[in-house]
Amino acid sequence: MTPAELTEWVRTHPPQGAPDPNVTPPEVKAAALREELERVHAKIKRRQWSRQPAAWIRERLGEELWSKQAEILEALTLEPRLAVPSCFASGKSWLAARIAAWWVDTHPPGTAFVVTTASSWSQVRAILWRELARAHAKGKLPGRLNQTEWHLPMPDGREELVAFGRKPADLDTTAFQGIHAFYVLVLLDEAAGVHEALWRAADALATNDASRVLAFGNPEDGASHFAKICKPGSGWRVIRIRAWDTPNFSGEAVSEDLKQLLLSKSWVERKRKEWGEKSAFWLAKVEAEFPDFRPDGLFPIQLIRQAQEKSIPPGLPVELGVDVGGGGNKSIIALRRGGWVRIVLRNQNPDTMAVLGEVAAQLKATGATCAKADEIGIGRGLVDRARELRLAVLGINIGMPSKDPEHFANLRAQAYWGLRERLEAGEVDIDPEDEDLAAQLVEIRYKRTSAGKIQIEGKDEMARRGVSSPDELDAVVLSFIPPDMAPRPPRVRQVEWG
Repeated sequence: MTPAELTEWVRTHPPQGAPDPNVTPPEVKAAALREELERVHAKIKRRQWSRQPAAWIRERLGEELWSKQAEILEALTLEPRLAVPSCFASGKSWLAARIAAWWVDTHPPGTAFVVTTASSWSQVRAILWRELARAHAKGKLPGRLNQTEWHLPMPDGREELVAFGRKPADLDTTAFQGIHAFYVLVLLDEAAGVHEALWRAADALATNDASRVLAFGNPEDGASHFAKICKPGSGWRVIRIRAWDTPNFSGEAVSEDLKQLLLSKSWVERKRKEWGEKSAFWLAKVEAEFPDFRPDGLFPIQLIRQAQEKSIPPGLPVELGVDVGGGGNKSIIALRRGGWVRIVLRNQNPDTMAVLGEVAAQLKATGATCAKADEIGIGRGLVDRARELRLAVLGINIGMPSKDPEHFANLRAQAYWGLRERLEAGEVDIDPEDEDLAAQLVEIRYKRTSAGKIQIEGKDEMARRGVSSPDELDAVVLSFIPPDMAPRPPRVRQVEWG
């Protein structure tokens, strides 16, 4: 009997009544044949899906793809090494999780294995594996998932580990040893932050033609191994996702639900104004291009990401840093509690006295011992009025001579360098969601004068190369300046703003 004839027979012979225990009636045979037919059909379908990951996502999970995602999936079936430098909010971690799920589900049990890693443990667990758990539940996929492992039942009744997420130490060359499978998929998420040694460990897993290595990430670090493999001649297939490729810009027909999950025009316009089109973060998060590596960058991107990953409990001292805006720049208040620092106010109001009211409110609400404000220019009025009101506001002239004149051109250079040293020592915890502060950190450059002193690039120089004023960063730096650096600090006390 052919499969078509079997299907028709099963359809025309539905089960009827309770079976006699001593007889195997036709309806029982039909049920068994129906189950066997379903298994055969499922096996055939999985074999088809193993070559068509886009069809698997649409049919097995019932989810929507857009054109660049479909292009990546098609390339993955052909290319052993695939790199995807991507703009912000393009759905890269969502897609990486679906690829991992597809890989396990469409290969025979026990023949496939997925290894995932990323630049940080939270990236592995809270982003990629969170998405993988959603895909697993939505497709009612077999096996058992925990936060970073997938166990699958085998035909012989055993349960076997078929996928895991790990963030080994950067120089751990044995990180992924002991993985043996015919079909191995290695996923590197946020690949710009993955150390070169882990790339080598990943490459050693995928040594046959049936295995794959796939790297996703924002191209933030021009000195990273991710940047190297994205250059021509590396042997990797590279598919770049620029902001302009995404449906909200290209006009590609997708559902409104999908549009809401992707990069928006309003976000891009905000970042055009805040970062500038020549900034490193604009290149990475909008154009999907690696910024040039600059040895004169004061804060390497690796230090910034480490500070965003830090979890330092708020401690002492409790102090504020205040950058008073003017000329279209925002007024910023940063709150520091020991090594923990956050922006607590961004205010476009040009009224200096209104800003002082906000400072007074923050002093009272946070219990800060003082607020330190740059008293050069427009900040002078705020500092003078605070003294009249006997508020705990210290004026800091960052252009004054350094307390260490042998090494620094001025106090600003000493304060900025001091923040860098704190970052290097792992003593600073900045908001992991504050990409504006991160963008300002990565843009700051320094040089040495003819006398060998460190000098920080001025705001006018930054403006000439198309980079916005680092208002948030200035407030953070001020929050870390020791109060005794204020010239002739006045006797002050906190009073309620009235």
